[in-house]
Amino acid sequence: MANGVEDFYCDEVLSGKTTVEKVLETDQTLAFYHTRPFYDVHIVVIPKKHITSLVDININERSIFDDLFQVIQIVSKQVNDQYGACTVSTNIGEYQSNKHLHWHVHYGNRIKYKDGTWC
Repeated sequence: MANGVEDFYCDEVLSGKTTVEKVLETDQTLAFYHTRPFYDVHIVVIPKKHITSLVDININERSIFDDLFQVIQIVSKQVNDQYGACTVSTNIGEYQSNKHLHWHVHYGNRIKYKDGTWC
């Protein structure tokens, strides 16, 4: 769970309870700066429809998947153009703390808390 909820993105972000700084938005996809970034630049890209993970996408959601990847490509290009590199990743299963399909586009150093532990 992330922040005490199973689907932070539906329950908090898409509902408007948690305000985010948007990077790019389409009818089906939202890209925004991570609310608790792990890297110097950390953007999350999510479908607006609840899909649990990459392995749960079905053929009827193809247009959502196409739109999602177009946004990931645009955001990745922006980060790469600005900083010269980026990482694009998603998690599945136990690695996925938030049970809503999401992709990370990030660049830079991993952020540490003041006590020296990693976030």
